[in-house]
Amino acid sequence: MAKKNLGEMSFLDHLEELRWLLVRSTIAVILMGVVTYFFSDYLFDEIILAPTKPSFFTYQWFCDLSHQLGFADSICITELNFIIQNTEMEGQVNIFVWMCILAGFILSFPYILWELWKFISPALYEKERKNAKLFIFTSSLLFFLGVIFGYYIVIPMSVNFVATFSISKVVINQFTIESYMGMVKTSVLASGLFFELPIIIYFLTKLGLVTPLFLRKYWKYAVIIILIIAAIVTPPDVVSQTIVAIPMLLIYEVSILISRIVYKNKMKENV
Repeated sequence: MAKKNLGEMSFLDHLEELRWLLVRSTIAVILMGVVTYFFSDYLFDEIILAPTKPSFFTYQWFCDLSHQLGFADSICITELNFIIQNTEMEGQVNIFVWMCILAGFILSFPYILWELWKFISPALYEKERKNAKLFIFTSSLLFFLGVIFGYYIVIPMSVNFVATFSISKVVINQFTIESYMGMVKTSVLASGLFFELPIIIYFLTKLGLVTPLFLRKYWKYAVIIILIIAAIVTPPDVVSQTIVAIPMLLIYEVSILISRIVYKNKMKENV
């Protein structure tokens, strides 16, 4: 099957399409952000601020895991000794708006992917354009899994680490609402986008920018980077670091497998 003739659209036409993509995506994010406004009490108390409480699901799960592994109460979290405070007059207003926008972005992510697919599909073969539903479903699933991973694993481990780390008993932990929300946004979005790695590698391999040999060659460096990230966002114990590192390593391995499949198919097409 032949590709669509990209010459039918000028550079300015592509820019116009991109502009409307961004406009429609922004509108979708704002609309979903408005929807979350009506559930803002639940959003903040039961979701965003939930990892600041010792009763949070992850802390209870770690405690049960600690008992099953024979570590007694070594990783049980019964107290998080810190407070979160607002230090700016408009601080809570700004946080409210931006967290609603973040929630709107997460909820509208499948639609944003659909807009992105419509933008890049003219450069694909006809049989590839038929995979729109698979692309959107797979990409959305990976993103949401990443968000869940960031929320239930990365955030509580980060909170626990900063809450228990102390250079002196004289110093009391009083975190600003901006720093906490910034950590939440970074953890959730970074994890969601990292889980998109297989999709990114798929397209990079299709474009010939990476190969499975390249990814395998630098595997040891990827492992080191992942372990460093896991060490940064988790408390200084092997169990916590392993829990974070294993899914990230699996994502990288899946990316290599996808790259290998795409690369072999390209080689067959060129024969």
